[in-house]
Amino acid sequence: MVRVLFDTNIIVASLTQGHEMYSRCRAWLDRVAVERTIEGFISTHSLAESYSILTRLPPPYRISPATANYLLIENLAQFTKISLTAEDYQAVIQKVVQLNISGGGIYDALIAQAALKANVDSLLTFNARHFIGLGTEIARLVQIPS
Repeated sequence: MVRVLFDTNIIVASLTQGHEMYSRCRAWLDRVAVERTIEGFISTHSLAESYSILTRLPPPYRISPATANYLLIENLAQFTKISLTAEDYQAVIQKVVQLNISGGGIYDALIAQAALKANVDSLLTFNARHFIGLGTEIARLVQIPS
């Protein structure tokens, strides 16, 4: 079975019916949660980030904390959650230092580290360029949902 780690933007789009990429992303989520034709993974960082985004979207898309929690629990129940250790964080920091990446780029690097840790076949994202710059090991995993 194909193993796919979902970036935060895919999760948010798949749970926000008014999102322009909702249908495309929802189909991917359903392959994990309903059809069970792919094995889904999410970093625990993306889980928290998804909650943050869902609860601060502009109206009318913003949802309550309780609704965000419910949607994440119900829709991601079949996903394997990937947590990083302190050593993983330190390795990511070293990597971004070597690549001269500053600021928020660290968050994509954490998601990339989760993809490597989970040994997935692809990292599903709309932010391909954020991940491609992290090196060939990650670049070969990047997939934009079609």
